[in-house]
Amino acid sequence: MNSKLETRNSKPKTFILSGYGLNCEEETKTAFELAGGNADIIHINDWNENKTIINDYQIFTVPGGFSYGDDTGSGNAMANKIRNHCWDELLKFISEDKLVLGICNGFQVLVNLGLLPAINNEYGKRSVALLHNTSARYVNRWINVKTTSEKCIFTKNIPRMFIPVAHGEGNFFAEDETLSQLKANNQIALQYIRVNDSTRREDGNLANGEFPFNPNGSLDDIAGICDTTGRVFGLMPHPERGMFFTQRPDWTLLKEKFKREKKELPEFSDGIEIFRNAVEYFQ
Repeated sequence: MNSKLETRNSKPKTFILSGYGLNCEEETKTAFELAGGNADIIHINDWNENKTIINDYQIFTVPGGFSYGDDTGSGNAMANKIRNHCWDELLKFISEDKLVLGICNGFQVLVNLGLLPAINNEYGKRSVALLHNTSARYVNRWINVKTTSEKCIFTKNIPRMFIPVAHGEGNFFAEDETLSQLKANNQIALQYIRVNDSTRREDGNLANGEFPFNPNGSLDDIAGICDTTGRVFGLMPHPERGMFFTQRPDWTLLKEKFKREKKELPEFSDGIEIFRNAVEYFQ
């Protein structure tokens, strides 16, 4: 049965993976609940023991963190554990018009699994990488991104976002042929953009690899990609850490601006829109 029809009169449920160094599951759970859905945090060992439990959910999310301490490369060990134990169930899940989200370390897991970009629907074939930041440093800051894919379910009707990043290996890389296919297929979902030096406001222009606007040296300023269906999405920024207006580093300045303009202070910030889109897909 179509999963959208099944959940039309109920809240969609999100399976949030946890264990072995994933550490953003609570924030991600809160994000989906604030967006109007339900969410459960499930340890990967519990999933391994009950492989079909994923069938009870409409959204599967691998949150951020440092799974297995980034040993053997960020996201690689967790990807191997999923591939070795729960691969068939995850592929079945994707085939059923359901959604998959990978945030930061979760994005790295999806890339290592070959669930992204899955060009020509070749799930399981790894064709891109997330390398060490060109600065050779862990970067933790707020950045501006713009959405660049009409295909991606998660970024629908979100022109731009101001959200945080926190990673040491977010430098997106692909061979020229793969990059051309991503562009042709409308699979590049998010790109880093500049902030105007004089006004300190984002101007919509790409960062062109320049730090700090592009925090990791990512090819073509790519911050997130989707598969060819638009239902599998991975991004390096952390939308779950930028849900509330008061989480913004500039919120006190904006508070005074809103006061002068006699506007109410917003409760939510840009990040929550990612989760709203996921929930609304099933309603």
